[in-house]
Amino acid sequence: MIRFILCVIVVVGFLILSIPILLVEWIIGKFNPMAKEISSLRIVQAVFRFILWVAGVKLTVIGEENVPTDVPVLYIGNHRSFFDVPLTYPRCPIRTGYIAKKEMEKVPLLSTWMKRLHCLFLDRNDLKQGLKTILTAIEKVKSGISICIFPEGTRNKNEDELDMLPFHEGSFKIAAKTNCPIIPMAISGSADIWENHFPRVKKTHVILEYGKPIYIDQLEKEDKKHLGAYTQNIIHEMLVKNKAQL
Repeated sequence: MIRFILCVIVVVGFLILSIPILLVEWIIGKFNPMAKEISSLRIVQAVFRFILWVAGVKLTVIGEENVPTDVPVLYIGNHRSFFDVPLTYPRCPIRTGYIAKKEMEKVPLLSTWMKRLHCLFLDRNDLKQGLKTILTAIEKVKSGISICIFPEGTRNKNEDELDMLPFHEGSFKIAAKTNCPIIPMAISGSADIWENHFPRVKKTHVILEYGKPIYIDQLEKEDKKHLGAYTQNIIHEMLVKNKAQL
């Protein structure tokens, strides 16, 4: 319970204390927009690393060499925990926006940081607005910004993390329309940090594995038609492999 309280204190404390930082970042952006974006990225990455340390997370990362550092990518991952973002975001080498649920946009200060970091908010109940979000994500990638999405659509609460929810094929239009590489991410054990024993936060070993880049133009015709299932199978294989290591 102590770790949970400490994590809340860190998050709330950062959001409150970051008000002057947001102002400084805004001023920097007036003179050098790219410097502001990189600065914001590194600040939030550092905060997330600190949160993981407070939570007692031991993170093993596999295959990070598979992530290109000079071009934007589409990260595709399974989703089990609120900690999936703090686990993965510090590993992003370049500017990266996450696609989050629309409700997150209502959270003061948090949504301000998210918007500065190119995060987009998806209304899962409005197909028209959902398409608009995907189109915006496509433009982000074209401008050099990576996008991360958890295409199960929501946190998977099934007892076995190998039992994933179906991947929404619409998420993959981001890669199909930009020809950017898809990076499969398999996150093993993240629900054991908090969700599996809410409200306690406990020391947990988590494995984050990056698969080899998927280039759509190199796939067989049938695999191109079912990118969601194709990518999910790759992630499933990594989850199966890493489950024995937890």
